[in-house]
Amino acid sequence: MKRLFDFWNLILLGVVALIAIFLLWPLSQVLHLSFLDADTGEWTLKHYLKILSHRYYLTAVTNTLLVGMLGMLGACLLGIPLAYFMSRYRVRWRPFISTLAILALVSPPFIGAYAWIMLLGANGSITNFLRSLGLDPPLIYGLPGIVLVFSFKYYPFVFIMTEGALSAINRSYEEAAENLGYKTWERFLRITLPLAFPAVSTSAILCFVLSIADFGTPSIIGKNFRTLSTIAYNQYTTEMGGTPSLAVTISIILTIISILVVTAQRNFMKKRRYVSGISRKIEQQKPVGTQGLLIQGFCYLVVLISMLPNLIVIHTSFLATKGPVFSGGYAMGSYERVWREIDDSVANSFIFASLAVVLIVGVSGFISYVIVRKSNVWSGTLDSLLMVPYIVPGVVMAIGFVVTFNAWPLDLVGTALIIVLIVFIRRLPYGVRSTSATLRTIKPSIEEAAISLGVPPSRVFLKITLPLMLPGLLAGGMMSFITAINELSSTLILYTSSTMTMPVRVYLSVLDGEFGIAAALSTILLVSTAVCVFTVMKVSRSDGASFL
Repeated sequence: MKRLFDFWNLILLGVVALIAIFLLWPLSQVLHLSFLDADTGEWTLKHYLKILSHRYYLTAVTNTLLVGMLGMLGACLLGIPLAYFMSRYRVRWRPFISTLAILALVSPPFIGAYAWIMLLGANGSITNFLRSLGLDPPLIYGLPGIVLVFSFKYYPFVFIMTEGALSAINRSYEEAAENLGYKTWERFLRITLPLAFPAVSTSAILCFVLSIADFGTPSIIGKNFRTLSTIAYNQYTTEMGGTPSLAVTISIILTIISILVVTAQRNFMKKRRYVSGISRKIEQQKPVGTQGLLIQGFCYLVVLISMLPNLIVIHTSFLATKGPVFSGGYAMGSYERVWREIDDSVANSFIFASLAVVLIVGVSGFISYVIVRKSNVWSGTLDSLLMVPYIVPGVVMAIGFVVTFNAWPLDLVGTALIIVLIVFIRRLPYGVRSTSATLRTIKPSIEEAAISLGVPPSRVFLKITLPLMLPGLLAGGMMSFITAINELSSTLILYTSSTMTMPVRVYLSVLDGEFGIAAALSTILLVSTAVCVFTVMKVSRSDGASFL
């Protein structure tokens, strides 16, 4: 009985209760409502039948799959070659390229969509320039624009994961293929890429899930091209005041698509082995001649184009405005308007993200220890459950929180606490993954020695293990802050006038045509993100912590 209630069993019990209340319960409520008739309160399949038989919803399903597949393909077409060139050749300014890629990854996708409108929209700078030459360029709106944004937004996932896998491949396999007469592209397709397939497929699936879950980009540049995430939000606002049965049904279908794709990828990987034996380190070649120019040019071009929206936003924030209209020249008017007119959205973003990160750092240390050191069925289940926030779209989680925490004893709807909690549960995996990676590098014998001397497990953890885990906690906390401060899809449903955040204000400003304020707020977000990225890279480089 004493063993049953020891320190780590109680911690495990508390963590399971936390996950059950703030993750499983809201999702179960969403699932329950999807089978509930809003008028009679009886169980029904009519919502699913309506979605699967009505052309409007079927088109949205098709569009969602199309966006996911094309966004994933675009990210792979950019990320895989970039990873190959960076791992096989000595590319100049390599740290600069990697930093820009990470900055492109962590910047909000809806900012990229807004910036591309300023370039390729109906009145975009590139559009107007091409028109002055007598050309009639296609506009950014619709499917092509969405895929363009997603490709340049999510390719860093493919690049980062694939580069690590390519660098670890045993070079003997490639040398053997070269001796047999295989050309470079044949070696890549038949030897190198199959060996790196676990990393490629994992990153590709992540791009797919993030693409179908994204709300901001399709809503800003999609126009009449609707996806499940956008119609789920629109349906929720239509059903506001009543039972959002149809909105949650759409959300469940969106979640099912994510789960099916992730499960299919995992099952596919389990049936195959991708082991290259003892590794001989890859020797990077110096690219020369025309080939060198093409390789280096491709690397620079990809990261610069991916950063172009951010540069455009920063530049726009310093343009002079007269009300919502740009009047020519440069001025600080947009920032002055942010300071003078905008409510507490800037402060709210930093406060909510900081509070969520405090919770994440506090909880992820205990969860990581349970997962890494206490290997059993419960800890394994807990590790699997922490994949759920990656898979479930923010719109789905937000609707789950609304229908779950709207009555006593947890009446949280409309409060700041509900935003802090949803950001906490959605970003918790970042903290756990980073801390777990650091904990695995710490020898258990250090803790065992202290316990053998009679020190209680709780004190061993607080005095010995926790200080050693600190770099991983910091890296995970900073990565959580980066993604938390840029959260839109869930907060857009949960916010009120007093709990509005910067991403929500940017989104609403773009819709209202207030591009100056949107640019200024976006620049504040980007600068905050860049500072956090720099800090994370410094911490993770010094300790080997990982947040991916």
